[in-house]
Amino acid sequence: MTLEGANVSSVLLPAPIILVFGATIAVGIAGGTIKDAISAFKALPGAFIGKTSKPQATIDQLVTLAEKARSDGLLSLEQEAEGVDDPFLKGALQNVADGTDGEELRILLEDELATKAKSQRNAAKYFTTMGGYAPTVGIIGTVVSLTHVLENLSVPEELGHMIAAAFVATLWGLLSANFIWLPIGARLRRLSDLDVERMTLTMEGVLAIQAGSQPRLLGERLRAMVPADQLAKAA
Repeated sequence: MTLEGANVSSVLLPAPIILVFGATIAVGIAGGTIKDAISAFKALPGAFIGKTSKPQATIDQLVTLAEKARSDGLLSLEQEAEGVDDPFLKGALQNVADGTDGEELRILLEDELATKAKSQRNAAKYFTTMGGYAPTVGIIGTVVSLTHVLENLSVPEELGHMIAAAFVATLWGLLSANFIWLPIGARLRRLSDLDVERMTLTMEGVLAIQAGSQPRLLGERLRAMVPADQLAKAA
């Protein structure tokens, strides 16, 4: 806009901004439940922070735990669990130390993984859905504004400004969809996929430790589950 000699303030009109953002959020809530909306907006900080763990770090941690279990027994994992920050790994180690059956532990961990993935993907889907609503809301705002323009055809000197202002709603609908809602939804989905991959790696590692897997073989097996480029970056 600056290169073309336009004034940025010409698109910072309160009415279309309030309409597009307010109506998009309202329609998003109407398309689900209040709890869905609350959960989705609670996930927003994670979308901006975007902390992810390196697969190699997870593998190294599991191999160390395998060595500990092999030398001191599975009961020693209860003490190791106290110093673990990851709730998923912490709970899995405590169950191993408590003597939970391997098959029951797998079912428990898979259910926990599926529940967390479902919650994360619901948040991503919420923002993606809003990205679909926003352009339509913008068009509605433009149509409403153009109706007002047609009511003032008797004032030709004002028509140019009024028509330009009418299309600001469409602009904000497209901007909010493609620069805010859809990118947030895509990022949350990607972060969810990475988290699921980490939890899957952790689950398989803990189950192998419980089964008495040799640490070196465990490390090779876990590395085989991760794309080589991610391991190279971690290394």
